[in-house]
Amino acid sequence: RVDPILMTASTSSVKRDASEMMTSNLPNDNDAIIAPSSLNRRRRPLSRRQRGSLSTLLTRKSPFGNETGSLPIGEFDSSVDNNGTGESTSGSSLVRNAKILVVGAGGLGCEILKNLAMSGVVRDVVVMDLDTIDVTNLNRQFLFRSTDVGHSKAECASKFINTRCPWMNVVPYHGKIQDKDAEFYRQFKVVISGLDNVEAGGESVVFKSVFLRWLNGMINNLVEFDSDGDPIPETIIPLVDGGTEGFSGQSRLILPRITSCFECSLDAFTPSAAVPLCTIAETPRIPEHCIAHAMVLQWPKEFPNKKLDGDSPADMKWVHERAVERADRFGIPGVTYMLTLGVVKNIIPAVASTNAIVSAVCVNEAMKVLSFCSQSLNTYMMYMGSEGIYSHTFVYEQKETCPVCTIHTHQLSLPSTTTLNTLLQQLCDGEFRLKVPSITSSSKTLYMRSPAVLEKATRGNLDKPLKELMMSGEELVVTDPVFHETSLSLVVTFA
Repeated sequence: RVDPILMTASTSSVKRDASEMMTSNLPNDNDAIIAPSSLNRRRRPLSRRQRGSLSTLLTRKSPFGNETGSLPIGEFDSSVDNNGTGESTSGSSLVRNAKILVVGAGGLGCEILKNLAMSGVVRDVVVMDLDTIDVTNLNRQFLFRSTDVGHSKAECASKFINTRCPWMNVVPYHGKIQDKDAEFYRQFKVVISGLDNVEAGGESVVFKSVFLRWLNGMINNLVEFDSDGDPIPETIIPLVDGGTEGFSGQSRLILPRITSCFECSLDAFTPSAAVPLCTIAETPRIPEHCIAHAMVLQWPKEFPNKKLDGDSPADMKWVHERAVERADRFGIPGVTYMLTLGVVKNIIPAVASTNAIVSAVCVNEAMKVLSFCSQSLNTYMMYMGSEGIYSHTFVYEQKETCPVCTIHTHQLSLPSTTTLNTLLQQLCDGEFRLKVPSITSSSKTLYMRSPAVLEKATRGNLDKPLKELMMSGEELVVTDPVFHETSLSLVVTFA
């Protein structure tokens, strides 16, 4: 049975809420002749009652608290924290007092910022992005307007959120994540990575992979251990990573030194195979080959002293026309102007609905690890929307030989005549996928990328065989920017 008094009170509350929502945005008689744009400027922000809040969920007991899941992090406390006064361990207080870092303010980042703002319990957010707004972003990155083109994504996104949602304090940073030190990252309770694309080839691979690998290394290095060798919970900063490509997307929860990290899953991202130049030049088979021919071979011959500008309509028109001519010659249909833009600028198809779904999962997981209100994702969710609404969740196991989240010495057997340069190239092309590695032995520096003086001094070692530089079975230490301050231990034995 429902108490009649409670039912009457609830009904009155609903009617009052509906009345407030309807009348708050309606003009009065004096506003009848005012233009719609003026109405928008005079519109009052929605009240908490009107916009809703997660506070209701966080102040109710739940049989599905975080401690009941397969990846327990903490125990959910649904007590009320006296409107934020005093110290409290309640779920709503933990979220309200937390500072959140959002990396990326593109298609996925805009959705994440919107979800955090409309949760009603988040206050302090820092958003980082080194990109500026392009006109092609406006069709899905809804925090931007045409007047923002050419400006910083982080700054425009934060300004929009702060203006539309005055209860939020979003601080922008326009630059690389590598520009900040460990102390900067220690202030956050959770980090949400909103870089748009999963591993997809070209420049997006560099942006997604290198930046996230560095961030992953930083977050893992911040973990401190007690005398028993166990991670200290207060030093663990959860990393929630999301990525989208077309109708597919993924979200994962990384608990540094506890679950698998981003480096553990690097093998799952197969590097894109480059198209041989002979295929582009002699036997094109698909429209992309024709566009590549115009871009890679014809453009340098026609304009030897000018770099192709993917944002220039004149340059893109020239490439498109040359690609169409080549496609007609070989009977290949499908060369369009939009495809030309996609190939030249390496544009990955972006779908707004996929961004919305993946960002919702990311913010959902962030709320869970902050408040412990529900069971955390363990640990990887894949969304596949091309053939229906389907998702798959599984545990991504920690890689025993991961150079970031485990302590492991890697063994490598090579001929003694192998040069140091060949070893470094193998480290770049092999399972570690390093970018600019430096290497030292227990007795001397074999090769150091920077500073320039040291690089020049050790450059001569590159063409020397390993037997002249080290002993068989000697341990080498390899460093690389993708690992942040982590080093790779490598023992090389001569075959």
